[in-house]
Amino acid sequence: MSKTILITGATDGIGLLTAKTLAKSGHNVLLHGRSPEKLENAAQEIGGSPETYMADLSRMDEVHALGAAVRQQHSQLDAIINNAGVLKIRQTQTPDGLDVRFMVNTFAPYVLTRDLLPILPAHARIVNLSSAAQAPVDMEALHGRKQLDDMSAYAQSKLAITIWSRELAKELNDGPVVVAVNPGSLLASKMVKEGFGVEGKDMQIGADILCEAALGESFADASGKYFDNDSGAFASPHAAALDASHSQEVMQGIEAVVAKLG
Repeated sequence: MSKTILITGATDGIGLLTAKTLAKSGHNVLLHGRSPEKLENAAQEIGGSPETYMADLSRMDEVHALGAAVRQQHSQLDAIINNAGVLKIRQTQTPDGLDVRFMVNTFAPYVLTRDLLPILPAHARIVNLSSAAQAPVDMEALHGRKQLDDMSAYAQSKLAITIWSRELAKELNDGPVVVAVNPGSLLASKMVKEGFGVEGKDMQIGADILCEAALGESFADASGKYFDNDSGAFASPHAAALDASHSQEVMQGIEAVVAKLG
């Protein structure tokens, strides 16, 4: 049975490959990107005229507009794969003074998911891209009051999305399923090539686990869990994600930033 799945950051890398894989299986993929040219190219690669949505996830108004546009077109989504993410970027601050890594990797998917909850039924899946790189969150950096180097910002933003995945799962105890997934370390994405200077491993490794997380039976009862594709199993995230006081502090920080941005 065909499912409708929104994939953010779907114009290249793992996002595009995941979209291609799902489309080949007959599913209806909704593609998000921030470049009209890349979106058009991605749609042509996938074929079948998939829907495309343009938004810059470093801008909160565009995040809300993306959610509104999807809700306008669809009364139900079967899954959202929050794949979009950044590591190295020329301009590391948003116009609101936040670190772009926290904005794109943590705040944007949180807000987009919240905006789409009305059209995500109990059987739906919320798949959040985490990473093997996770680190305790510096709250000053989360609020944009302290600058971090690229890897620190990335690792902290990935711990933060892992934390909010766990906390949202507790809130939505009747569904949808919320999971955080490390799709695999050093896959051959543009991010890995630019960030680490290596070619990386076959990206299909990551695309396959994201497809399974979005649709597969093995994730049907996995809400609140973390899947580590490096070990090929559900596993414990970084210890800081299991620390109740740190998780509470991070969630309060996320809510405060989101409220401030509107």
